[in-house]
Amino acid sequence: MGRGKFKGKPTGQRQFSTPEDILAGNSTRPRTFKRVEAEYEEEVSDVESGEESEEKTESRKGTEGLIEINNPNLVKSKNLKAKDVDFGRPTELSRREREELEKQRSHERYMKLQEQGKTEKARQDLERLALIRQERAEAAKRREEERGAKEQKKAGARK
Repeated sequence: MGRGKFKGKPTGQRQFSTPEDILAGNSTRPRTFKRVEAEYEEEVSDVESGEESEEKTESRKGTEGLIEINNPNLVKSKNLKAKDVDFGRPTELSRREREELEKQRSHERYMKLQEQGKTEKARQDLERLALIRQERAEAAKRREEERGAKEQKKAGARK
């Protein structure tokens, strides 16, 4: 019965169907054999009626051929061949790609405005630069005046 985590090998538990079970439909054989048998019966019936085989060229898996399914959520695989690809149509971007492009564009717009001095940060930077230039100009004037005063003292001392 319960041996813990691991199960034993199933070799001793095989059950074989008797011919009576198979005929009654109570067989325990895998369902894949029933599919193969159903496909074989369809091929036999198609051979008998050749007109139907021309109309029905689409092969279906399992019970799809027996039951009509209208599932709106069913995603059908689209296998495009290289010759069928339309290069003229623009490709649709995913949400992440669109967001990334929008982010890049907004950053470029911001940098353009920054260069033109139209953003608040750029105005502050320009004001700061103007103050620094003014301070440097005043310092240069003071230095020139001090040099001039020193030269006058030297010239006055020589005379």
